[in-house]
Amino acid sequence: MAAFHRVWGVVVLIACWSAKGGSGTTVVSVALAACLARSSPSGALLADLGGDVPAVLGLPEPSGPGLGEWLASGHGVPADALRRLEVPAPAGLAVLCTGSDLPSAPGRAEVLAAVLAADPRPVIVDCGSTGHVPGATLAASASASLLVLRPCYLALRHAVRAPLRPSGIILVREPGRSLGRRDVEEVVGAPVRAEIDVDPAIARAVDAGLWPLRLPRSVQRALRHAA
Repeated sequence: MAAFHRVWGVVVLIACWSAKGGSGTTVVSVALAACLARSSPSGALLADLGGDVPAVLGLPEPSGPGLGEWLASGHGVPADALRRLEVPAPAGLAVLCTGSDLPSAPGRAEVLAAVLAADPRPVIVDCGSTGHVPGATLAASASASLLVLRPCYLALRHAVRAPLRPSGIILVREPGRSLGRRDVEEVVGAPVRAEIDVDPAIARAVDAGLWPLRLPRSVQRALRHAA
């Protein structure tokens, strides 16, 4: 993970997002967070704006307050209150769960982006499909904004129409697709930073809630230069 160490002074907040649901954003976010946690003595923080991170990590369904409550609480809540919402997770991760419905006001989302960017740990945000203001704000504010994309016409169509422009693309490759890396880069206008193959072993690890503990070496190598 030496490549990650070279960017700590620059990349402090990494957002993973998609323009269309079902692209694998949560699986990629958790994998990237686990990789970064392995190379950081303080672990990594994973903020969940998509709602599926606990399931992928094999954690119980969250019952307490989360990012939704923090965002809706107003400016009177101290920034360090966010730390109290963290849930410990495997593989050196701490998770900020989604909580209640995410509010639509952009102001607090900008505050959240600033607080996460100031965290000394590497921070990864699963923004989901950015169909809500917090996810879109975090994706736009992040030091690295990574679009998770399957190489299909519909996904590309949504990506081109998205108001966000990524700094890089995580390409989730599927057998039988006619579109490749060059096609995606040309259409989206951003470089592919990593390519991950759809693999039954990944699905089994995710279904078992063991994904961050069973990262294939191929996935680790692919994500090494993602940020």
